[in-house]
Amino acid sequence: MSEPATRRPAGTAAPSIIARALTTQQEFEGAVDLQKQIWGFEDIELLPVRLFVVATKVGGQAFGAFDGHRLVGFCLAIPGLKASGGSYLHSHMLGVIPEYRDSGVGRLLKLKQREDALARSIHLIEWTFDPLEIKNAYFNMERLGAIVRRYVRNQYGTTTSRLHAGLPTDRCIAEWWIASPRVKALLDAASPLPKPETIARIRVPASIGQLRHDDPRLARQIQQQVSRDFLEGFDRGLVVTGVERSPDAGTFLLAPWKTLEPQIQE
Repeated sequence: MSEPATRRPAGTAAPSIIARALTTQQEFEGAVDLQKQIWGFEDIELLPVRLFVVATKVGGQAFGAFDGHRLVGFCLAIPGLKASGGSYLHSHMLGVIPEYRDSGVGRLLKLKQREDALARSIHLIEWTFDPLEIKNAYFNMERLGAIVRRYVRNQYGTTTSRLHAGLPTDRCIAEWWIASPRVKALLDAASPLPKPETIARIRVPASIGQLRHDDPRLARQIQQQVSRDFLEGFDRGLVVTGVERSPDAGTFLLAPWKTLEPQIQE
């Protein structure tokens, strides 16, 4: 069991938990098993051991979070190349087993990714996330300092994961500019980010998680409206700079890219 939150900063993993590279066949197999525990994927949708092996051979990342000898979380990233020629890492999957959620393990793994990327002069890590998962969106924006400028409809098709509940896999694309003044200020100070003036908001009701299972039709209607709002905002040159949470909703905050760009420049 992790230490009480009062003994360490909020969102910080217990000292007994460490993040390190996955290197052995047994550790890769452990990450495959965690996919079943976390998402409930059927075997056909699991990332196989050989992908973890290949990722570590071609410049990607495979890290695990260990509590003693127990693997409690993992992340996998693969190298990417922009059309302009710039290189980056695409963080394809990060998961933490249920009993270790909200204990700082996810953040520990992301910081390990950042440390490794900076050591190799890679300054951008991207990943996709479901904007209907408000807690995860808040973590990406407010705890890590990511931004969003792109939205993709049904990125992965309909999956077997119980968490997706049969909805299309619409995704935001997070950009984490890990050497930027914005991210450095957040991680160094562990304080809220200064944000440009918000000129648009996208609201996701807090009940969406329950609606996925109780009223899939209404959940789909909400998802479609959220999709239209994101695409319209990005067409106007806006960028997501943060997320606010209340008991009723999660709200994405959008500002003009030109007002945020100075915080992103390295």
